Amino acid sequence: CEDCGRSLIGECKLHGPLIRAKDRVIPSRARLTLPHYLTLRVLELRAGNQQILGVFAKKVIQKRTQFGPYVGQLSTKLTCYDESRLVLQVLKDGGKYFLDTPNEDCGNWMMFVRLARNQEEQTLVAYQHCGEVYFTTVKPIEPHTELKVWYAADYAKFMEASAVFIKEESDVCPLPPVAKDPVDPWICSSCGSTFATFALLESHQCIHKDRV
Repeated sequence: CEDCGRSLIGECKLHGPLIRAKDRVIPSRARLTLPHYLTLRVLELRAGNQQILGVFAKKVIQKRTQFGPYVGQLSTKLTCYDESRLVLQVLKDGGKYFLDTPNEDCGNWMMFVRLARNQEEQTLVAYQHCGEVYFTTVKPIEPHTELKVWYAADYAKFMEASAVFIKEESDVCPLPPVAKDPVDPWICSSCGSTFATFALLESHQCIHKDRV
């Protein structure tokens, strides 16, 4: 303690504890790479405060806009699997590697883009070029619309996945299974209102859009 000049184990009983100053919290690498006209929204809160995020447009994004390359660690084994995200692989030096993103500090914002469950949802197409993966818009993206991606035809063959969406009577496409509506409510990032399904949240966000 500099006030009484004594070396103590723990707090000084005479002058009390020190005032602790905390370091400023620095956003992850992935969040810092997000373009200014895109935003992250919390779509779901799971156990342990795990956030399920989506990438949304803040302004109109033109068709044929290219994003990338996707940043991740080359790995022969996928260590981080999320059924709401695309599994991505690249061909490097004759070998096939996963683009793994075990945490937000080893990837860029593209790791937050969720897969499209049907043709209406799809706004981006993923493809490989010169050993890198890029996303390109397949149609104009309106403000408050979530960016969602699926494989391009040639890349789908490389990934051994379906290349096209097949409309069925239920309008649900034969893609890998996705998570069902969570038990926890969907939260509006603008006003804090909660909704039982994401569809209700999206329709509610249209109201915010109209007001703007």
